[in-house]
Amino acid sequence: MAHPRAGTPALPEDLIDVAAVERAYYDRVPDPDDPMQQVVFGTSGHRGSSLDGAFNEAHILATTQAIVEYRRSAGITGPLFIGFDTHALSIPAWRSALEVLTANEVTVYIAENEKFTPTPAVSFAILRFNQANPGVLADGIVVTPSHNPPRDGGFKYNPPSGGPADTSITSVVARRANELLADNLSGVNRIPFERARSSEFIHEYPYTATYVDHLQEVVDMSAIRDTGIHIGADPLGGASVGYWAEIGFRYNLTNLTVVNPTVDPTFRFMTLDTDGKIRMDCSSPNAMASLISARERYDIATGNDADSDRHGIVTPDGGLMNPNHYLAVAIDYLFTHRPGWGAQAAVGKTLVSSSLIDRVVAGIDRKLLEVPVGFKWFVDGLLDGSIAFGGEESAGASFLTFDGKPWSTDKDGIILALLASEMLATTGKTPSQRYRELADRYGESAYARVDAPASRAQKALLGKLSADQVSATELAGEPITAVLTEAPGNGAPIGGLKVTTENAWFAARPSGTEDVYKIYAESFKGADHLATVQAQAQELVDSVLV
Repeated sequence: MAHPRAGTPALPEDLIDVAAVERAYYDRVPDPDDPMQQVVFGTSGHRGSSLDGAFNEAHILATTQAIVEYRRSAGITGPLFIGFDTHALSIPAWRSALEVLTANEVTVYIAENEKFTPTPAVSFAILRFNQANPGVLADGIVVTPSHNPPRDGGFKYNPPSGGPADTSITSVVARRANELLADNLSGVNRIPFERARSSEFIHEYPYTATYVDHLQEVVDMSAIRDTGIHIGADPLGGASVGYWAEIGFRYNLTNLTVVNPTVDPTFRFMTLDTDGKIRMDCSSPNAMASLISARERYDIATGNDADSDRHGIVTPDGGLMNPNHYLAVAIDYLFTHRPGWGAQAAVGKTLVSSSLIDRVVAGIDRKLLEVPVGFKWFVDGLLDGSIAFGGEESAGASFLTFDGKPWSTDKDGIILALLASEMLATTGKTPSQRYRELADRYGESAYARVDAPASRAQKALLGKLSADQVSATELAGEPITAVLTEAPGNGAPIGGLKVTTENAWFAARPSGTEDVYKIYAESFKGADHLATVQAQAQELVDSVLV
């Protein structure tokens, strides 16, 4: 149930005490024996709050040292590109990381004038360096908790592939970081920040200019300019704020408006998310309420989360688009407007994304690669061109350049936002109008995600289910066609369960941060059928968790 103030402006009592959050980062020492205070890499790095003892200076010092040791063992001898977003804990963590990196004599590329740096700009910089310097590998760190509330911090490692590190890397890094925590950081090399900042190992890098200057390789910026589309770009107080201004200047987009250029670590300008928290989730109607209410002012309005790896698309005729709907529209458009893409290049989707995507991909006669949750599963394919578009239901995606080369192997909310304007410029239709056309052709679905309580033991059990533990043969009146515990696209364990029928499916997987499991479900037979699917899904999962 939504919070009674969801979608309304934040009030003073909703705001964090920035000084207290920063003070806790330095003053609070985590308990290395408490699992909630250890380093844990989820699908997008280690996240937590300093106030909970989950994201403190000790965590970042230990994790950075562990990354240094990993890159040495992996033969990564090039520079490390590092960026940070606008959360209160990002600059302190960035400073801590530099103290360790320089003490270990790692060459580090930071942004000019210490500017905020979006995730896709770091990914792009890694790939660009590695393409230009064969045999010398670079990697990166992004200091961000993405769309998480203002009290949180986050720390993400991107190896030379440019995208999020997979578990073969993060498990090694986390294990070593926790060893260092348990040993009171005795194995951490560190020098004071002032010495680190002025050392020979730190160099400034033009992240903004490098990224923005090359956007025309991946999006038709001329078409956007020539049609004079009025764009409202809302950074939601995040790292893309300077990038949108530079995009408008560089490409002479005179009708591009940066809707809210304010940066404030309390994010006091946000409307509350569905649960009543401040959260920079550009896929949430409640978090995006201000931009939705202003949609008539723009031909296309867009939002990005704090590190700009997610996108939200708002049109005058449709409001905020469902992320699944926009993914389907983007796929249909791109594969019919990118003749430079190889005929064998596939579409990547996570298994909890809409089956409308499956139908669209079949309609354009492309291969579908369905993988577990997490953008890391698309990285290698985007890098070698075997995947031309990779997207996930949580409004994160990236795609190849016009000539079929990698652009960003991490999620890129900026190019997905610009793509909405390209669509309008070249077709005369908004993305929401194009979605209506797809729904008329392939069917319209009802899709939802709900959470159900689960203990830590039950979550572990759910993550290790086998298909033969499910005895049901029907779901919501239809024969079950598949019971999956591995992703059909790559055979990787999904950490849960997916059950499909001809017109519906559900997937259940444990949360990595809360004592709940998540049920994703979709039906092409309407909302009432979806409700039946959800109810029976919860009964089925509960029966195997007893």
